[in-house]
Amino acid sequence: MKIVILVEGKTETAFRPMLREFVHRRIPSEADRPELAFNKYDGRLPKGDKLKKRVENELRSGADAVIALTDVYTGTNDFSTAADAKTKMSSWVNNPKFYPHAALHDFEAWLLPYWDDIKRLSGGNLASPGPNPESVNHHTPPSKRLTALFRQGGRRDYSKTRDAARILKGQDLLKSANACPELKAFLNRILSLSGVTVIQ
Repeated sequence: MKIVILVEGKTETAFRPMLREFVHRRIPSEADRPELAFNKYDGRLPKGDKLKKRVENELRSGADAVIALTDVYTGTNDFSTAADAKTKMSSWVNNPKFYPHAALHDFEAWLLPYWDDIKRLSGGNLASPGPNPESVNHHTPPSKRLTALFRQGGRRDYSKTRDAARILKGQDLLKSANACPELKAFLNRILSLSGVTVIQ
């Protein structure tokens, strides 16, 4: 099983090692484990016909399934909710082997469950945004919360490519998945496509 994951480049850099580690833990047998191939973009994922062509190219090149992972908060008004993002991507591509997923509101929401660890790394001491990371809104999305925490710590600004990997290192993604339904859905998509038990 080859699963291609279309993802924004900085998210791929931060998330790929932890995602592969998660899959290896859940699917110990190498023979049963899917091949996860990341196709990264140096910016936003394409939309409309460009996304459709990219998915079709991946399927023609040997992918059994293509997953797209986008942020809802993109700095534009393309998507209003995770459901809206997934509906639009599905309609653009219209292929049963394509599975759209969205981080609500951005990838950094999936880091918020590790707030105490982030405080130690950043030197900041702001209060946690709360128990529901994916409800943190567009006006102050999770990435801006992390930037504020790092600035308060006075060391340097938050960098996704540098700091997200440090935050996730040694962590169990289940902690975040249990607090973030969209992350759980994304992980369960990979597990389901691989024919193994999903996270309850």
